Amino acid sequence: MKTKFACADFTFPLLSHAGALDLIALLGFKGVDLGLFDGRSHLWPSKEFRATGRNARRLRRSLADRGLVAADVFLQMAPDFTPYAVNQPDARRRRKARDWFQHTLDYAHGLGCHHVTTLPGVEFKGESREVSLARAADELAWRVARSREAGLVFGVEAHVGSIVDTPERALDLVGRVPGLTLTLDYTHFTRAGIPDRRVEPMVKHATHVHMRGACRGRLQCNFRQNTINYPRMLAAMKRAGYRGWIGVEYVWIDWEHCNESDNVSETILMRDHLQAIAAKL
Repeated sequence: MKTKFACADFTFPLLSHAGALDLIALLGFKGVDLGLFDGRSHLWPSKEFRATGRNARRLRRSLADRGLVAADVFLQMAPDFTPYAVNQPDARRRRKARDWFQHTLDYAHGLGCHHVTTLPGVEFKGESREVSLARAADELAWRVARSREAGLVFGVEAHVGSIVDTPERALDLVGRVPGLTLTLDYTHFTRAGIPDRRVEPMVKHATHVHMRGACRGRLQCNFRQNTINYPRMLAAMKRAGYRGWIGVEYVWIDWEHCNESDNVSETILMRDHLQAIAAKL
């Protein structure tokens, strides 16, 4: 199976951004998943978007100097999922979210990156799930259209706490929004005790993937504790004709026990595991 591997810049938040990119290159990765996470990553969209094109081109040169390319640009507008969720009932916040998404497309274009990711939205108290879901679908359809106009691929990551917190709900959302794809991360379902076989139908809709160790009750765990059957997942990806990047995505934040891993060692172990599997497919 032909593969191309990326590592997230937000895997190493205690380093400078230059240091994180140096380490990613040293670890032998060719792609970088870039986190535009306001308030909690190296790259804050509120700062990067002050001069979107110039900052993107500067980062592209920085990547190229290290033999790296941008694999994905992942926008999160606040540390909390809710204030700027794509389906926020507050129209002013939705307008700001659309504006920042357009900047994200421009930023990705300046980077020479072909894929962008956001979160899919949440359920809001005081209204039915169907109302929250319909608004999410409308907003995501707008983003699909803008991405197509820009020549980019757009995916959402179904995640813990989102409006699509099960594989079935994620697939329903994809069905409601023609052209929507998935940035697929099994770990959010593994944490909830959902078996791989239920997640597997999502593979055919994936245009980017995240991989790390996870087990029931743990969104991120050490390699030896991992229960995700990555040989099975990669085989499913091969059958589906997957051609995107594989992102090894450990994070280090005080959320869901995600600051309890040695991210350098775990990234190496997962990288080697995935490369060995792919070589046999």
